[in-house]
Amino acid sequence: MKLKALDMALSTSFGAHIGGGFSAMEIMRCLYEVANIPSMDDERRDRIILSKGHGVLALYTALWKKGLMTEEDLATFETNGTKFHGHAHRNLEKGIEFSGGSLGLGISYAVGVAKACKMKGFDNRIYVVLGDGELDEGIVWEALMSIVNFGLNNVTIIIDRNQYQLDGPTSDVMNLNPIEDKLTAFGYETETVDGHSLTELLGVLGKSTEKPHAIIANTIKANGISFLENNKMSHQGVLSKKKYEQAVEEIKQAYNGEQGEL
Repeated sequence: MKLKALDMALSTSFGAHIGGGFSAMEIMRCLYEVANIPSMDDERRDRIILSKGHGVLALYTALWKKGLMTEEDLATFETNGTKFHGHAHRNLEKGIEFSGGSLGLGISYAVGVAKACKMKGFDNRIYVVLGDGELDEGIVWEALMSIVNFGLNNVTIIIDRNQYQLDGPTSDVMNLNPIEDKLTAFGYETETVDGHSLTELLGVLGKSTEKPHAIIANTIKANGISFLENNKMSHQGVLSKKKYEQAVEEIKQAYNGEQGEL
């Protein structure tokens, strides 16, 4: 997924959101491993909603691994006439549940989806991936309150806690700590995991809880690429051929030539 995402980032002159895509890569891969999605036509399917809409490198490559997107689809990323932009457009045929854009709208949309599924008596789960910078939006906290207020224990929220946003460290822009205590006080069953550990993620994602479930996934922005890690410039940027080759080599070394566990 990471190597494919680098190919996609290199192919576009518009640049790509490498930082937030690479911090969420393991999260998205594990979500599509645990979610029950027999068919996108099945109304009772689990939903995966990427609220941090700029994390599409993780979304598209996870859908590619799932078999919902093709090599040909990915090759059109951010080209003229494409269906696959730097913020996803809803496309159920390709597995995309939500049109990403203004931050905070994904979790707000999830409230309605989760409530509708509850009213229809579905035994499914609504997964929502948020960025920690996205938590600056007031609409997010309204949605977080609504989920608890309506008793939507069919919702699992995963916060990609990479601690950076476009303007710099989240602690400088808007210090949200302690996030765990805030979510617990709101009424969530809250857990913190290593967001780059497949084992830890798989251990908590499929969990059924009496309360709405919140997972804080500690991650690294642009994980695996030394010159972009923990660097706000990775939020969106254009890769030169030289930097692309360096990134590819570093990712290959990180995995010792292996393709990962999943």
